[in-house]
Amino acid sequence: MSADFVIGLAGEAIYVVLKASAPMLVLALIVGLIISVFQATTQIQEQTLAFVPKIVAVFLSIIVFGPWILNTVVDFTYNLLNNLHNYIG
Repeated sequence: MSADFVIGLAGEAIYVVLKASAPMLVLALIVGLIISVFQATTQIQEQTLAFVPKIVAVFLSIIVFGPWILNTVVDFTYNLLNNLHNYIG
């Protein structure tokens, strides 16, 4: 097992994590931007007004994108464990 292989595998793992977390992060960013514009226009500076909708949006995105996220992580793990004998020897 060479250093190049370990670095490549770590890069692939980071890519899978970013791909799996992207829907939640993008939705939280969009909701945060909408709430920030609303706060700026109404001059309401309540902290929970920005926090609670983002939490709800992330929970909803987990419900909607959960099967896809699980499938992505399981596919990566399956490919890693299925090809492990090629990497070690």
